[in-house]
Amino acid sequence: MDPASQDINLNSPNKGLGVDHSDSLSDVPVEGAVGNSVNPLPPGLTEEEAEELRTELTKVEEEINTLRQVLSAKERHATELKRKLGLSPLNELKQNITKSWQDVQTSNAYVRTSQKLGEWNERVTGSDLYVSASATLDDITRSEAYKKTQETLSQAGQKTSAALTTVGTAISRRLGDMRNSATFKSFEDRVGNLKVSQP
Repeated sequence: MDPASQDINLNSPNKGLGVDHSDSLSDVPVEGAVGNSVNPLPPGLTEEEAEELRTELTKVEEEINTLRQVLSAKERHATELKRKLGLSPLNELKQNITKSWQDVQTSNAYVRTSQKLGEWNERVTGSDLYVSASATLDDITRSEAYKKTQETLSQAGQKTSAALTTVGTAISRRLGDMRNSATFKSFEDRVGNLKVSQP
């Protein structure tokens, strides 16, 4: 492959691929180009050395393009193998998250934090204030007022649910009646005819 016809721009969609430059202005001199009479060779560099460097640069660019092509082919092959194994990007993400979470759980910081939280939990649940508050809540849930309030709210919820079900049924029935009406059928036929008559 002629190095002059290869696209070496890393952001190019054609990177590493042969690009047709037959329409390009390749014979027009470019400012700053090596060997251009406007810019002489750097001091201490002979024309022969410059030519060797250009040849080496061409070879290196060819190798870079070859490596890009090989890498692209390997990536496609890896993607195909993953597809055959049923490894979708979503599955890979799930596996990565699971592994990361396991790494976090086994980290020293996480283990120490868990232990410290466990100690604090034991201190809080064993404190007189917690025991007193817990006993008070137990007393409240056993009280008659709490039981009556709970029963009233439960009955209200059941009645509201039944009312909403009745309203939903009535609306469904009414919409069904409307759809079966002659007016709706006529409208539906006209809309269908409009779809058919449009190109």
